[in-house]
Amino acid sequence: MARLAEKKVLLVHPLGYRPEAAGRDISRLANIMPPLGLASIAAYLEREGMEVRIVDCFAHPDAERRILDALRRERPATVAFSCTTSSFLDGVRLAGLAKAELPGVRTVFGGPHVSALKEVALEGRPEIDVLVAGEGEAALAELVAAGGEPAGVAGLVWRDGGETVFNGPREGLELDSLPFPAYAKLAGFPEAYRLPIFNYPRTPNTSCISSRGCTYACSYCDRSVFGRTFRFNSAEYLYEHLRHLGERFGIRHVNFYDDQFTFHRGRVEDFCRMMIDRPLGMTFNCAVRAEHVDSELLRLMKAAGCWMASLGIETGDPELLARHRQNPDLDLLADKIRLIKGAGIRTKGLLMMGLPGESEESIRRSMDYVFSLPVDDFNLAKFTPFPGSPIYAEARELGEFDEDWDRMDCMSFQFVPRGLTRERLEVLFREFYKSHYSRPKVLLGFAAMLWRSPDSWRRFAGNLGAFLRFARSDRRYGDA
Repeated sequence: MARLAEKKVLLVHPLGYRPEAAGRDISRLANIMPPLGLASIAAYLEREGMEVRIVDCFAHPDAERRILDALRRERPATVAFSCTTSSFLDGVRLAGLAKAELPGVRTVFGGPHVSALKEVALEGRPEIDVLVAGEGEAALAELVAAGGEPAGVAGLVWRDGGETVFNGPREGLELDSLPFPAYAKLAGFPEAYRLPIFNYPRTPNTSCISSRGCTYACSYCDRSVFGRTFRFNSAEYLYEHLRHLGERFGIRHVNFYDDQFTFHRGRVEDFCRMMIDRPLGMTFNCAVRAEHVDSELLRLMKAAGCWMASLGIETGDPELLARHRQNPDLDLLADKIRLIKGAGIRTKGLLMMGLPGESEESIRRSMDYVFSLPVDDFNLAKFTPFPGSPIYAEARELGEFDEDWDRMDCMSFQFVPRGLTRERLEVLFREFYKSHYSRPKVLLGFAAMLWRSPDSWRRFAGNLGAFLRFARSDRRYGDA
């Protein structure tokens, strides 16, 4: 039998559920984001002389066939999976499939789930050979270059006989030293991917990450991969990244998927001035924290092409917010949302329902708070205590926690705070959305999207039946 190709690597983004259910998954209808981490790793590995292929099961639900085809044709020595909590067990299944098809193949897992759990994620799973805890580019490159020998490679978790070994954390990379992500290795890019409906003005569009890490320590956030530091691309790198996307792929709008785009004010100011002085014909979205925006910066961002800004609200109940977030100032949040709207930038609020300590009264207060603000759109997630978040360790003491990893995707209430039931949370969840989207000023705003984002309306009309079924359901799938 032919030997495995040591310099060939197959990178896989697992789907997280049965492929036949993909056509009914409302999250795929609304948003398919490119696996930017894998695209970055692919570019880094290729620069180091390795041959890489990416299979994105989320964008292409027939990906199991693509994985088998790659294993048979290319015989890579390494198959690496990037997993969230909800996709981890599907990744384990695919790793078993890879080992059955190609005995001797090395399986490597990375991503937030294994970075948080480390040795625990390896226990009782012979399908996995090595874990990457933290940033993946250099760790995976060193492992492949060493012929799969993990000893001495910082950031790896592996088995040494009967003992599980963690080689210790590795330092974060200098982000301007990285090549641009290998977008071309994502099959069908950019058409196979789409931003959330009504979150962009034009197509083609895509997502981009220009920083890593966050210095805050809110109860619900896992910082296992990039830690509590803030590293960022320079304004020059960021401008050239967008120019590359425009010239190579015709991208006309970019969503910056950073936790907080404006944390380093100077680089945002420099980037915006470049976009004003040397226009690329592109617009962008970003996420901000209230502490790191002001009217002057927002005016500059608008002039540079900022189309929408998202801001984490989490909850409109002041006591609940104080339990879970640093700097819990709802008045400050409200002031900054009004500043964003006043600058002519579309506003989006990000909230959670079902946090520990939540009650029906706190949910009503959140509704009143959000409805008092000039918010154009909002996203209401079902709180989930993920491994690695500060709240995870005590979740079972604070409510009912069904730690079913397959369903931990913020699309179902796996955690139910004391005093509430899952059924009541679902009723309130639907009421929150229905109340928001039946308000006249919100409806007028979406009517304006007919000319501001015509592609969004085409997508919405084409999938109207699925969206209506989802609105009546308490599940992820529109016809469940």
